Amino acid sequence: MLDNDIERLRFPIGKFNPPNEITEAIIADWIAVLEAFPQKLSNLVSHLTKQQLDTPYRQGGWTIRQVIHHLADSHHHSYIRFKWALTEDKPVIKYYYENLWAELEDSRIAPISLSLDHLRAVHAKLVYLLKTLSDKDLEKSFIHPEHNEEVVLKENIGIYAWHSLHHYAHIEQLLVRNSWV
Repeated sequence: MLDNDIERLRFPIGKFNPPNEITEAIIADWIAVLEAFPQKLSNLVSHLTKQQLDTPYRQGGWTIRQVIHHLADSHHHSYIRFKWALTEDKPVIKYYYENLWAELEDSRIAPISLSLDHLRAVHAKLVYLLKTLSDKDLEKSFIHPEHNEEVVLKENIGIYAWHSLHHYAHIEQLLVRNSWV
């Protein structure tokens, strides 16, 4: 497989590239993605068999099951990061080793319904929170220790809208490649 093919499988919608100006309309679009995502994902995966759920979306990648559990873990972290940034002055967030989390038993074998339900709840709370934020709130930030990078909340909304669509595309493309849809 060519490097270009592997890159397309790893980043089927491309890497996150924030716009130069994040407008209210862009934020509203990102929030709409987050609001619709749990049901959209559930619709995509609810019919899959155990064997299909345990199929990696690409060679060397996570299984569909691991991707779904990763989404719940990651978006749970995101919700907490928003809360920290809103209540503390540029907090340094706790980094977690997502690849190691994906190898834990719950990520490898637990029913996906646990994470689909968790995503529904976390996204409902996150979307509710995001819709209440002022322009001043959206300028608050946290520090991600992996690259000592400041992440502004309005951009973080886009990161997680992208993250939702990114992993959705991993699963959807596998389903199409294997004629499971």
